Amino acid sequence: MAQRLTTILLKRFQIPGHYLLAILAVFVGLATGLGAIGFILLIQYFNKLFFGLTDQILMETAGDILSTNLHFWLPLIPMVGGLLVGPIVYNYAAEARGHGVPEVMNAVARLGGIIRPRVAVAKSIASAICIGSGGSAGREGPIVQIGAALGSTIGQMFRMSGDRVKVLVGCGAAAGIAAVFNAPIAGVLFSLEVILGDFAIKTFGPVILSSVFASVVTRSYFGDHPAFAVPAYSLASAWEIPLYMVMGVLIGGVAVSFTVSLDRLEDVFEKLKMPNWTKPGLGGLLLGILAIFYPQILADGYDTIRLTLFGNMTLFVMVILIFAKMLATGLTLGSGNSGGIFAPSLFMGAATGGAFGVIVNHLFPGATATPGAYALVGMAGMVAGATHAPITAMLIVFEMTSDYRIILPLMVTVVLSTLVASKL
Repeated sequence: MAQRLTTILLKRFQIPGHYLLAILAVFVGLATGLGAIGFILLIQYFNKLFFGLTDQILMETAGDILSTNLHFWLPLIPMVGGLLVGPIVYNYAAEARGHGVPEVMNAVARLGGIIRPRVAVAKSIASAICIGSGGSAGREGPIVQIGAALGSTIGQMFRMSGDRVKVLVGCGAAAGIAAVFNAPIAGVLFSLEVILGDFAIKTFGPVILSSVFASVVTRSYFGDHPAFAVPAYSLASAWEIPLYMVMGVLIGGVAVSFTVSLDRLEDVFEKLKMPNWTKPGLGGLLLGILAIFYPQILADGYDTIRLTLFGNMTLFVMVILIFAKMLATGLTLGSGNSGGIFAPSLFMGAATGGAFGVIVNHLFPGATATPGAYALVGMAGMVAGATHAPITAMLIVFEMTSDYRIILPLMVTVVLSTLVASKL
């Protein structure tokens, strides 16, 4: 059917191939936008199912005091989520393991852009269960992989050439970032910088179209507003630039620690002598035990990020949460669960920057901005160091906050974080 439609479009109506590619890019953007809406709603459904229903059952069976004060049940929730995810990622679609972006890059570099259609379904369900049950992961990586799978599927349906299938994969990745972050420019740059590595106009045009239409779809449903509302920040003094440079080096080291710890925990779980499909359950159990003491580490942690941006977190708590979130994400994704690393990176970047901001604000109270400004810049620095995508990191934080006044320290921190992370 799709092949016949392609023949009609190309021969009877004499539509040039690059025009057809642009039309398909629009469809990829629309499909990814709708997929992002469905994915976010699915996460919310599982979150209510796992946490809301658990509280309700405890209230009815054990009373209010037991349900609110004794969280002995907390480790069981991410464990159950992991046990549900395990069979999906090990028996149905192995590509749905982890955070998704490396799998998309591998498909473009080595597989001609070919991604199995079932990956979109498996990734949606597995990641929604993982995040909804408290898994320390983000929704950004999954929607990138979901969008890329949709783009690849559409390209295969219409029997496009290998190069054009790759472009459609990039279109889906851009649309995913644009949809989930409400950041269409960052989506385009992420696809070109990380996924495709190609800034040619034949690639640039379709990717832009896909990103724009994905944003239109999600904005029409969720509204047009930044992901984080932030107070007004600005560069308090030119003397702050060296401080931001120091922070960039520090965050680069934290980013390296994060990626190394994630790799090490993947190796640890890989060597365990137990059925593979049960490993995400073990990771969830250990995560839940840690969450008894630091519940902020569960899921994407966006609420904690907002508190940090407004300066409502103490220095001690922020320092602890940097390493707690690092361990939590390693336990979640290292055990084979499904989710992204963007949200954990934003979390750790905000905590690191916020802690650094508290210290410099105490040392130089008249010449530095509030700790929230450093938390905001730290978010971009951590994403850049963890993903080695500095342009994307700057634009994501800029578009997520709609605040241009922090752009100069943002650029300095991102560059130094990326340099440090690439050298260590």
